[in-house]
Amino acid sequence: MTTPMSQATLAPGEPLLEVDNLRTYFSTLAGTVRSVDGVSYTVRAGRTLGVVGESGCGKSVTALSILRLVPTPPGRHMGAVRLRGTDLMQLSEREMRQIRGNRISMIFQEPMTSLNPVLTVGRQIAETVQLHQKASRAEALQRAVEMLRLVQIPEPERRVNEYPHQLSGGMRQRVMIALALACNPEVLIADEPTTALDVTIQAQILDLIKRLQKELGMGVVMITHDLGVVAESCDRVVVMYAGKKVEEADVVDLFDRPLHPYTRALMASMPAMSTSSARLHEIPGMVPAAHELGRGCAFAARCAQARERCRRETPPLSTQGDGHVVACFAVQEQWTDEAAEVSA
Repeated sequence: MTTPMSQATLAPGEPLLEVDNLRTYFSTLAGTVRSVDGVSYTVRAGRTLGVVGESGCGKSVTALSILRLVPTPPGRHMGAVRLRGTDLMQLSEREMRQIRGNRISMIFQEPMTSLNPVLTVGRQIAETVQLHQKASRAEALQRAVEMLRLVQIPEPERRVNEYPHQLSGGMRQRVMIALALACNPEVLIADEPTTALDVTIQAQILDLIKRLQKELGMGVVMITHDLGVVAESCDRVVVMYAGKKVEEADVVDLFDRPLHPYTRALMASMPAMSTSSARLHEIPGMVPAAHELGRGCAFAARCAQARERCRRETPPLSTQGDGHVVACFAVQEQWTDEAAEVSA
């Protein structure tokens, strides 16, 4: 028996979704793959949490694990994911179906493969409303029109009867947002919502998500590899590498004071708006294969600050200021030395 979840509106900034030591492992012929390895973070009402890192670092698998969309087997979950205090990992599959698309929704990376090509966009939105809101077919179709209007698709009464292939990439992404928001979710997970869109459409999609978040008061998880999107859209940022969280801070603090060598390398690889012809910084080496990860820091082989200890031990997360946590021995030792100097 599970505890009923409160539907009361939360004040902005209150904890809404808590991911606690989440681990998602896959059993493969090559060995155990630790796609998500002890990740923790909190999504707050009315706030946006950015999750950044290279492709393959575990960002999307973390999101799929929250919704329990990773097939088991070969995958297996450990840890806790609490929505307003109720652990989703302890719910039955039937109970989870009432959560997905209703209280937690997700915008997937590629709308053309996420939308059903043989159903009109209006019917796809309407089916979600009928399933979770127990609306009639006519009420659900009217809601679909309202949602298309909400995401600023022109002529929604006509577009509701069109198929995904009849829409542009930007419009399909707006349909995905309409579909995700049709039941007024408490948490929206946006997985690379602006990938493959041109710059002007990207800006429109991000502005749309921010506007709808403000209107609905929902918490947003913005998964991206684009630090420009993070700077524009997020309140707090989690940096992931090889399945682990290596740094977390408020967005202003992270950009002003990146601590982990990987975070600093990501920042340095961003192109600058200047006339300088200097080459872009690159991170040497390759991300290690997930099944080859052993002891020690996964970034050690690519890190100029790595020492022998980094290859033997896995650095724990430690607080390096107000709400700023990092997993790096070099940073921790520097912080300890500076603190000792101040106290002396």
